[in-house]
Amino acid sequence: MFLGVDGGGTKTAYAVIDASGRIRAQHVGPSVSHLVAGFSHAQAVLIEGIQAVLAKADWAPGDLTFSFLGLPSYGEDSAVVDRLNSLPATLLKSGRYRCDSDMVCSWAGSLGCVDGISVIAGTGSMAYGEYQGRTARCGGWGEIIGDEGSAYWIAREGMNLFSRMSDGRAVRGPLYDLVRQRLGLSTDLDLCAHVYGVEVNTRSAFAKFAPLVHDAALLGDAEAKSIFHRAAQELLTCVLATRRSLQIPNDARVPVSHTGSVLDGATILLEAFQRGVTEAEAPLEYRAPKYSPDVGAALYAARLSGTELSI
Repeated sequence: MFLGVDGGGTKTAYAVIDASGRIRAQHVGPSVSHLVAGFSHAQAVLIEGIQAVLAKADWAPGDLTFSFLGLPSYGEDSAVVDRLNSLPATLLKSGRYRCDSDMVCSWAGSLGCVDGISVIAGTGSMAYGEYQGRTARCGGWGEIIGDEGSAYWIAREGMNLFSRMSDGRAVRGPLYDLVRQRLGLSTDLDLCAHVYGVEVNTRSAFAKFAPLVHDAALLGDAEAKSIFHRAAQELLTCVLATRRSLQIPNDARVPVSHTGSVLDGATILLEAFQRGVTEAEAPLEYRAPKYSPDVGAALYAARLSGTELSI
């Protein structure tokens, strides 16, 4: 019996699979990010989520052979790694679980735990890969430093484009009227209130703005469309950097896949990313995602225990 947990910045997905590879239960709960409300809250939410998915499967914690928990921001602050590792300790037995970054869940799910590279493009962005026992990551520096190609980055670039359209630095395309209409702006500078205003969740505001940029691109806004082409190039750059870090032979063809709301929901971005993977100088092979990250985490838990499963 194996448990997988995919902890994201906005939600956490749980999955349990049995020894035959059958998915016995899945559950979705709130984010377990300790950066949102502290370690105590993160632990309480995590324990509640694990109990919920085990109840659906009619299992007890002691029934689990091994568990893998991908936690948001894991590895980004060495001083708190031990505290993150201890989050499941009140429920799961020591030595029968492992915590790591949620990027591992993306790779394990999208590629089914085979050697290759997976890109995460949701609120943030990064790439992670494994090859012949070596691991490497690229990106994932957060929205202030980087996260190029993420929803946050796309929204920021789109807001910047709107500002330039507003004051004459760029020709006004469909994005301009679409933003004014959707956000109900009486004056263009009111956009600032949607981002900087009192009691505004800035991260949420950015996440909601990204689909506006995509809709404008679908309406023929060339500048908005170029944002997605640049996003695809940024994600491909992460893939190629990860490939180099993994020391993969130049002639080896490497599978590449992805997870995350941006690539799942933005057709322009996905098509540009697929094209970039196909046309890259280094041999890469695009593969559609095989499993969801939570299922990938459960498969990875099985692998860590010495059991190779397929679903």
